[in-house]
This record gives sequence, C-alpha cells and structure tokens, in this order.
Amino acid sequence: MRTRRTTSPFRGKPVRAVVPATRQSATADAPDMKEVPMRIAHHTWEFPPTIVGGLGTYSQCITTALADLGHEVHVWSPDQVGWPKTVVPVPHPRVHVRRLPLFDITGVFPHLLNDDLRNWGGYLSDLITFNLQATGETRLTEGLDVIAVQDWLSAIAGLSLAKDRKVPVVFHIHSAEWGRQPGGGGSASVRNFEASMAHHADAIVTVSHAMREDLIAHGWDAGKIHTVWNGVDPKRYRPGIATTAETVALRARYGIPNRVPVILFVGRLVPEKGVLPMIDAVPSVLASNPDAHLVVLGAGQMEGPMRTRIADLGVSGQVHMRAELVSEHERIVHFEMCDVGLFPSTYEPFGIVTLEAMAIGKACVAGARGVVGFREQVVPSGDDQTGLHVDGGNPADIAWGLNEALSDRDRLATWGANGRARVLAEFTWEIAAKKTAEIYRAVAVKNR
Repeated sequence: MRTRRTTSPFRGKPVRAVVPATRQSATADAPDMKEVPMRIAHHTWEFPPTIVGGLGTYSQCITTALADLGHEVHVWSPDQVGWPKTVVPVPHPRVHVRRLPLFDITGVFPHLLNDDLRNWGGYLSDLITFNLQATGETRLTEGLDVIAVQDWLSAIAGLSLAKDRKVPVVFHIHSAEWGRQPGGGGSASVRNFEASMAHHADAIVTVSHAMREDLIAHGWDAGKIHTVWNGVDPKRYRPGIATTAETVALRARYGIPNRVPVILFVGRLVPEKGVLPMIDAVPSVLASNPDAHLVVLGAGQMEGPMRTRIADLGVSGQVHMRAELVSEHERIVHFEMCDVGLFPSTYEPFGIVTLEAMAIGKACVAGARGVVGFREQVVPSGDDQTGLHVDGGNPADIAWGLNEALSDRDRLATWGANGRARVLAEFTWEIAAKKTAEIYRAVAVKNR
C-alpha cells in the first residue's frame, strides 16, 4: 500500500523626472517604528499588463498588498510596448509605477562582453537599459526605506544600489539558475548575478522552506535568508466566479463532453514542469479512466516535443494543448471547468498555480520530489487533505496520483473545499505582505 506524508514545516513613453519625496522616512526617529508606513522601491522585469509567469503575478499582488497595509510602493518595470497584454492593471493610490523605455545598445556588445552575454543579443540590451534607468531614478527618489530587487533580472540595478550603501537592498529570489537548468547547464553569467546579489544584499527573501534549504546547500548565508510563502487573492479566485455557461462553452471548445472528468495543467512548457512525464502518464490514466481528458494551458520550448509524444502515444483525442497566454479570467474559467489540477514539477520553488486551483476549490496532484514548494501547500493525507503528492519525473507515479484522485469524485470535492480553507488560513497576499514588511522593517531599522 502506498502512503504519502505531509511535508509542510514549514516595454516608449517619455521619461519624466522623479520628484523627490518630502515625507518622513520610516527609519527617521519616530515614537513607534512599527506604525510609520515605509517607502519601498520594487524593481521587477514583469508587471501588468504583461504577466508571463509567477514573477509578474508576485509583483502585481505583493505591491498591492503592501500598499493596502499603508506602505508607499514605487515600481520600476520595463515599458511593455509590443508585449502581450494578459492582465488588466488595477491602479492603487499608493502604488506608483514607472515604465522604462527599452532601446537597442547591441552595437557596443562586441567591445564589452564575453561570448555568453553577447549571445543574449536584444534580451541583454533590454536588461541593461532597464536596469540602468531604474538605478538612476531610484537614486533620485528620496526617502526610500528599502529597495526590493526581484530575481537576477533586476540584479544589475540591485548590485549598483547595494554598493551605494544608502538604502538597504533586499534580494527576492524566486528560483535559481542551477534548478531551472539542471546538470550544470544554463548561464554562468546568471549564476554569477544571483550569487553576487545574494552576497551584497542586506537580506534575502525566498518563497519556500525547500528553496531556502537549497540556497543554503549551495553555500548561501543562512543568516540572511528568510522564507515568505506567496499568496493568492481568494476574492478573485473563488468557487463560482465563472458561470456555468462559460465552463460549458469551454468544454465545447475543446470537444469535451459534459460531466466527464477533466485534468488541467497550467504553466510554462519547460522541462522542469514535468510536462513530458505528464504526457507519458496519459495511457495509464486512460486505462483506468477511459473518458478522462487532459487540458494543457501554457506556452514554452517543450510544445513541439509534447505534441510529438502525444501523437506517438495515440492520445491526441483526449489531450488538448492550448499553447498560448490567455487572460486571467479565461485561466480562471479553466480552473472552474476541471475536476483536478495536475502540476508535476520537478523544480518549482513555490508555484502559485496550485494556490489558484485550491482557492477555486479544486484538488491538486502535485510534484513533491526535488526543490518543489508544492509539498508545503498541498496536504496529501489526513483530515485536512487537499490532494496528493507524486514524483513529477515518474510517469507511473503521476498516473497513480491521477487514478487515485479520480477514483472518488465526492472525495475530490472534499479535498477542494479543504484546499480553499487552507488558502484562507495560510496563503493570502495580506499574510505574505505582513511577513515581508516585517523583514523590510528590520533591515531598514538596522540601516539607520
């Protein structure tokens, strides 16, 4: 008999001058430091209206949640002309967004860069122009209490601002290059950016205990690293937010009959999401659940290999791939349509997608082997069970998890209800913002 354990300890617009602030900094002398709102700089590569992955979702939601707590947040992000618009921005009076124009500086690359960086071409040009402008504007913004740098994509700015030693810098690392490109692959330059940013930052915030342990195992300073789980908006992601007509129409779009079980994968189509083992698991799932359908929503480099594997296995009639970025509401309709969410990642330091599914009341079969934060979200046993843990690299284990989940539709509903309750108790953006603000406050006070 198989058992599972709970493991949860755990893009141009003209550039305008930045107007210096005159308000008192939270680190100025004050009777009660905890009562003074902070002024926070937030550097991020993704921000609405364009969200590609979890980084954009995080930046959108954490800045709003911090502002809801009374803090003033200044966001620097690339001006996203020509980028796909996937989210409608929601303005907040205390979130001030500067979208910086990107321009081509690749002509200087042959004179300045190593082979690795030259090969990045226009992408590196965008990174450099964004980061340098963000650095200059941040330096001109007075009264900042802390600078939050999101991942290596903002490390050029972060390293420069950390060298100033005027305002403390907090490095948020959502994943690491050694995990995104395992086996010694990936970019040495990215790994160097990450390590240097970690060394020079006043504090490091990561997204799960699994990720914190991995950073420490790679030699990062344990005393600097704090874990703050991400969150989800339970008002936006809730049962019944999509209408029955919408879910019926979506089933019709895919040619899925009503009432047959639907398995949903949402995410980038990259190796670390376990997408090929997921496809390899389908024949075994259909052997036990012949009317089941798998919907794959996402884009990425593995689309071609996945389509080839689907054809080779002869399961194209029951595996539906939609390799594109869709609106947030359409993604929510997909969650409402499904019976169970499947997220078999083998490297996923957190993964907000499970929280989105759980908040809508859906059970999840989630990867739990490796540096995967899903195992801290999904409870695989007991009275509070919300789904199952599987080895995302093993098709047989994925098939076992799906067959077990689909064997009792009433139990799936119970797991889904438990999942929403767990989100409300542990995984809202308000909770994440309060814990993040405590870390910011501590480094700001220490920097006085």
